[in-house]
Amino acid sequence: MPRYLFRLWFLLLSVFCGIAHAELTIDIVGGAAQQIPIAIVPFAQPGAQVDALSTVIGADLRRSGLFRLLETRGVANQPHDLEEVKYPEWAALQAQALVIGKVEPQAGGRFKVSFRLLDIPKQGSLAGLEYDIAPAQMRSTAHKIADVIYEKLIGERGVFSTRITYITKMAGRFVLQVADADGANAQTVLSSKEPIISPAWSPDGTRLAYVSFEKKKPVIYVQSLVSGQRYVLANFKGNNSAPAWSPDGKRLAIVLTHGANSQIYSINSDGTGLQQLSSSQAIDTEPVWTPDGKWIYFTSDRGGSPQIYRMPASGGDAQRVTFEGGYNVSPHLSPDGKLLTYVRREEGRFRVTLQELASGQVQILSESAQDESPSFAPNGRMILYATSVNGRGVLAAVSTDGRTRQRLSEAGGDVREPAWGPWVN
Repeated sequence: MPRYLFRLWFLLLSVFCGIAHAELTIDIVGGAAQQIPIAIVPFAQPGAQVDALSTVIGADLRRSGLFRLLETRGVANQPHDLEEVKYPEWAALQAQALVIGKVEPQAGGRFKVSFRLLDIPKQGSLAGLEYDIAPAQMRSTAHKIADVIYEKLIGERGVFSTRITYITKMAGRFVLQVADADGANAQTVLSSKEPIISPAWSPDGTRLAYVSFEKKKPVIYVQSLVSGQRYVLANFKGNNSAPAWSPDGKRLAIVLTHGANSQIYSINSDGTGLQQLSSSQAIDTEPVWTPDGKWIYFTSDRGGSPQIYRMPASGGDAQRVTFEGGYNVSPHLSPDGKLLTYVRREEGRFRVTLQELASGQVQILSESAQDESPSFAPNGRMILYATSVNGRGVLAAVSTDGRTRQRLSEAGGDVREPAWGPWVN
């Protein structure tokens, strides 16, 4: 059986370790060639509360691989307001940027969080915001602050406030979870004794499409992350699999097996308007839309071995996209549509690969051997994927230049099928 059908069969044949609910832990290796040295002073807190804001902000920035966090405990002056900042002290530390802030209690048990991002060489302010929050919003506020810092210093939008989804098995149950981009605040979307596979985010980040085997066959569902309500999107004869949302969220590409082979169809998001897109004697699967909605990339063995192809979003003749290597599967496009990531088999190793579509230039990004399910971060900087370490599944991420690698894992657990969610306004 071709490996790229693992979304339907791998979870049926694999044995997962039972795990207790736990947040993902992150190990980071490498970083950009030129990292921005930044100092983050612990935020002033009411009473004797422990500062969690600066810790989360620093972890976010460090995880990007683009920043070098400087140790601040050796600096005598620890400012929390603009007038307290002594720029020469931070220049001596070789900081290019400084983050200061404080948390102040408000009426009704709420807090005011304020921060400043300062340019040390120019001795001026780059950003400053205040947030009126509930105690439970402290961590999400830290992610928002990290996003502001990232955008001001890098020049593009950060992804620290986004979410990821993935599947684990807990105590004999398959669990579809959503968590913050750093793996914290994990929430269960669905728990089932039967396999759950292929989660896919709607463009607005409010819904997930996924495949569940609870009816003893693969059926596609769409579930709201706001209300928790769900409905059957596709339960046609045979297998229903591999949902992928169109950029406008109005339709999904899906894979149906009416006859001997899997073919690609599109369907309205309410389950109406089924339309067949591919028609071949091969197995066509793993569809994904281009950001402009004009094309669908997919995996097919129509040439004898699995490769990536593309066809018009309305169906039609397919064009082969991958030519290097004899086995390329699981396509996913960057948000700007310029890059394609997929899994290549090379010398028996399945590795995350990046291809520049304009030039055809190919780069292998991962160093592991059993990678699957790559997907881009909303800003296109990182690629999230699943891999295997010591016989169990973990999540990993790699920057598109290959310099920064992360590993996200639950202690003793097995984590699969990740997908990085979109920005949510």
